[in-house]
Amino acid sequence: MNWYTTVSCIAVFLGLQLFQACVAKSDPPGQSVHAGADQTSLYFPLLEGKSVGLVANHTSVTGQVHLADTLIRSGINLVKIFAPEHGFRGTADAGENITNGLDSQTGVPIISLYGSKSKPSAHDLKGIDVMVYDIQDVGVRFYTYISTLHYVMEACAENDVPLVILDRPDPLGHYVDGPVLDKAFRSFVGMHPIPVVYGMTAGELARMINGEGWLAGGLACDLKVIPCDSYDHNTFYSLPVDPSPNLNSMEAVYLYPSLCIFEGTIMSLGRGTPTPFRVVGHPEYPDKTFSFTPKATAANKNPVHRDKICYGTDFRSMPVADLQQMRGLNLQWLLDAYTTMGKKESFFTDYIDKLAGTGSLRKQIMDGMTEEQIRQTWQEELVKFKVLRKKYILYKDFE
Repeated sequence: MNWYTTVSCIAVFLGLQLFQACVAKSDPPGQSVHAGADQTSLYFPLLEGKSVGLVANHTSVTGQVHLADTLIRSGINLVKIFAPEHGFRGTADAGENITNGLDSQTGVPIISLYGSKSKPSAHDLKGIDVMVYDIQDVGVRFYTYISTLHYVMEACAENDVPLVILDRPDPLGHYVDGPVLDKAFRSFVGMHPIPVVYGMTAGELARMINGEGWLAGGLACDLKVIPCDSYDHNTFYSLPVDPSPNLNSMEAVYLYPSLCIFEGTIMSLGRGTPTPFRVVGHPEYPDKTFSFTPKATAANKNPVHRDKICYGTDFRSMPVADLQQMRGLNLQWLLDAYTTMGKKESFFTDYIDKLAGTGSLRKQIMDGMTEEQIRQTWQEELVKFKVLRKKYILYKDFE
């Protein structure tokens, strides 16, 4: 090796070291976390030589590469993909039916779990030796990815197929709040007796679903959770991929538990604008200071109050740091809108009870209860849930 080659090699080595140091220093707080999908050495041995089914969407990535591509490139026999709400590539509208098909990039068959059915059938699981679940959740009860998780666990339990969950951080895992769901109001936007914000990753919640016998017939799924590395419940984790079309910023994710309740009212939440879940309004809102106009988009084909000027409240200026410190639902925003609109019964739709997980919230607001009084009615069930939750936590807790 001549002197020129030697110097060049040293320069490349030093440049690489400098680059890695810069990357390490540039990682924001919480971003040194590695999701379960990144720990291939922990789960590849569970998949090698087997026919694998994958429950995934656009958030199922390792680095910049989709997990499906990673598995196939590594020689894993991926035979079928199962897609939740918004589809495998994450572009479908909220509530839009997803159809079966083939993934255009891998050629692997896709089975929809948000269309004609929510649960894999025995036929769907035939020939599958092991299922893998890898979807980024947001830790809110009415976000439907955990309902998909429930039905996948149930199908696996019924058909003796083991399930591997590649865990991902919960961006709202630093608190627990909201009314605990009354089973009388069980639906696809609320299947479990847990609060609105339950402070658990998908892997932790799956352990609870199994341990508490919440699957049909009290079955238990053969479950393996691949945990996150360097994550705990004090971590403010910034999602690298938007979890769905209308949660397109961390501000929206932090506001989501408080503002999604408005979807059970006559108000618009900004679907069809660039900032959904960061504005609230209605064409008849008395204060005309702030306005926005919902428009049809690819991910919002028919938003509430489409093409109408809505007046209301602008949450877009709230700093992320302030939103992180909320650590609870803000009911006052809903109470203020109810009072300001003056619509009484017509302010709510029937959907409010499913979102709240109880028939009480609507009645409490109409009876004029304050936020403090309403929150007090949650406390007994919340205390019980917090004790139960401790049994299933995999990471250092916030308490």
